[in-house]
Amino acid sequence: MVASLWFFFWLASLGALQVFALSIRLLANLVLFLRRPKDLRCTYGAWAVVTGPTSGIGHAMSLELARSGLNLVLVGRDPTRLREISETISRTYAMQTKTVLFDFSLVSTAQGDEAMSRLREAVAGLNVGVLVNNAGVAKPGAVYLHEVDVEAWVRMIRVNVLALTEVTAEVLPGMVRRGRGAVVNIGSGSGSVLPSHPLYSVYVATKRYVAEFSKSLSVEYQSACIDVQCQIPFIVETNMVSSAVKNSFFLRPWVLSPDAYARAAVRWIGHGTLCIPNFAHRLQWWFTCLFPDSFKDMNLLKRNLQHRDIFRRIKPLRETRANSRE
Repeated sequence: MVASLWFFFWLASLGALQVFALSIRLLANLVLFLRRPKDLRCTYGAWAVVTGPTSGIGHAMSLELARSGLNLVLVGRDPTRLREISETISRTYAMQTKTVLFDFSLVSTAQGDEAMSRLREAVAGLNVGVLVNNAGVAKPGAVYLHEVDVEAWVRMIRVNVLALTEVTAEVLPGMVRRGRGAVVNIGSGSGSVLPSHPLYSVYVATKRYVAEFSKSLSVEYQSACIDVQCQIPFIVETNMVSSAVKNSFFLRPWVLSPDAYARAAVRWIGHGTLCIPNFAHRLQWWFTCLFPDSFKDMNLLKRNLQHRDIFRRIKPLRETRANSRE
């Protein structure tokens, strides 16, 4: 009986210490929200380069950066949407814009080399102070690795890893010459916080690359006064997030609009190498840390298998609609 009480006391104490440690980390990070945002134009430079600016987080961050007083080089694959966001920025904020047509799934090919040359020409002579590597793909979604043709995974790696690396390598030399700059890479909570993300294995691996890449670059370029940051969003209401997640009873309160995320994200530029900019997402991170990895793995697998079933039902409907439009 006494041994059982001591064991219970030991477990309770261990749990209390864990909650206390996590609470201290949460409070320490929450203090950062009180810091004033940097004047990005004065601190880094007059221009920002944003990849994937035509929808979701990239679209919202482009508008927020323009509101902060930065001119923008907008890099994406859809010429119509690039023109629309460019005109919106010019009309609403009277900032200068340039657009570069670049399909990141073609990076490291002849067409990708041509697009990289266009980007090089676009930024030549500009005082590029901020680079936001936002472009990314999550399709084909929740599937087992063997259920999808390998080309889909190659495309994901090209967009999420190779393109981000090449664009960064293209923009960094100018920042080094000027002795200032900020590189912001958009990661994911699935790649930096969760122990695993079953059925999204390639996606989560690419996002873990983004986090590790950012951490090492931050150390490399600290002496050059260049801030390298990986921002870690959890669930944001974008095209990359399935309707099953958006409409989940348990997850819906944690889903942010792109505009809400962007407001916090721009304020956090230059503050920390790995960061979770939004308060709601930081609370979600804190809550997630309370559970053991085995519990999270089990529940993620169960949830993602449900998503897989939904995608498998939806896919034939989408193909039927696409064929009817042809």
